[in-house]
Amino acid sequence: MFPVPSGLAYRVNSPPRNAPVTPELAAELARVLERFAQDAGFTAERPVSIEFGQGIVGHHQVGRAADIYGVQSIGLGKWRERWDARLAAARMANQRRALARCEGVSNLGWRLYKALQIYGRWAQPYGYPIQLFGPWTREEGPWKYISDRLLAAHGDHIHVAK
Repeated sequence: MFPVPSGLAYRVNSPPRNAPVTPELAAELARVLERFAQDAGFTAERPVSIEFGQGIVGHHQVGRAADIYGVQSIGLGKWRERWDARLAAARMANQRRALARCEGVSNLGWRLYKALQIYGRWAQPYGYPIQLFGPWTREEGPWKYISDRLLAAHGDHIHVAK
């Protein structure tokens, strides 16, 4: 197993033991994280930091899954709280849409989730949902029908598996 590598426009800011993964998952994460970082305006001179946490069950045991807990030293749960607070501040539907567009540009947690959703090729074991879960799963998908238990378990991090 390999640690998830740093790229040109992003740096993995956690110990290698937090995300020992297969070469295939390491390459997929590197590809998507680089795309996310560049799309968000980060560069080799000014990279974004990505923090992984240790997973202990299921796909983690064989290096087929990784959990991302933070972007730019802010936890994914905090990015979600910021998202919810900004949306709650907008009272009218048209304000909510405008605010969602604005927050979507500056909220790195949401942008990372969307990049993983759009650009990643994640596992989907037979009879199970696509292996991308996180704070925005119920609203953004790709598998919106997530149980309350599974959503609560992924409220502070993004789980991906290949």
